[in-house]
Amino acid sequence: MTNPSKWPKSLPPLTPEQQQVIDAFMKEWLEVLPKRYPAFERFNHTYAVHHAPKGFVRTLEVGAGIGAHLAYEQLSPNQRENYYALEYRASLCHEIAQRFPEIRVVQGDCQKRLDFEDGFFERILAIHVLEHLPDLPRAIQELHRLCDKTRGVLTVVIPCEGGWAYSLGRLLSAKRLWTKHHTEPYDVFIKREHLSVPGEILEELAPYFRIEHRTFFPLRIPAVFCNLVIGLTCRPLVKARGE
Repeated sequence: MTNPSKWPKSLPPLTPEQQQVIDAFMKEWLEVLPKRYPAFERFNHTYAVHHAPKGFVRTLEVGAGIGAHLAYEQLSPNQRENYYALEYRASLCHEIAQRFPEIRVVQGDCQKRLDFEDGFFERILAIHVLEHLPDLPRAIQELHRLCDKTRGVLTVVIPCEGGWAYSLGRLLSAKRLWTKHHTEPYDVFIKREHLSVPGEILEELAPYFRIEHRTFFPLRIPAVFCNLVIGLTCRPLVKARGE
């Protein structure tokens, strides 16, 4: 169960200039990723598509970024109309709305109560999101509240943070891009962004969701040290453990 003294994780404050640097880099990285690392990006998004629940109508994508995942979806007009892209940054919300005017864009924070009824979504996507959240337990509680307890699915993709393969991949990709444009230490940035390792995320999911399916990429061997990411298909427990 959640350790109250651990959450939420505290972050040192940023100056407005530092925040601008981080926001600009995040946008650049989201644009560079599919062009330079297509196999990695393809797994991130096709895992969610392949494990969608049958007959779903409403989707909530948390941390939608620039809307990259939508390019992989094959949705009916009704499913597109009921696709909600939740994003914290206003500038990214604007970009999603420009690129995908037929879906619903919501600016908000999944670590707080969202303006939807209990069990509103049959499908919730968290693709490279949970590792970024200072108050991860609160976010998971909210996703559990919003997920349909009868046929809902939470699809999660998380990095193998802390493993040697992921650390090497970062050195050759994101860190290289950062140092090309910025003089600030990259480690300061990434320690603010990737706050949780897989074990912590799984521990917080366990009281609320049952893992129905799990895949490691690229080796498929169920080990963090030699892989880059993990895909998880989770079913909500009717009643959270400990309640």
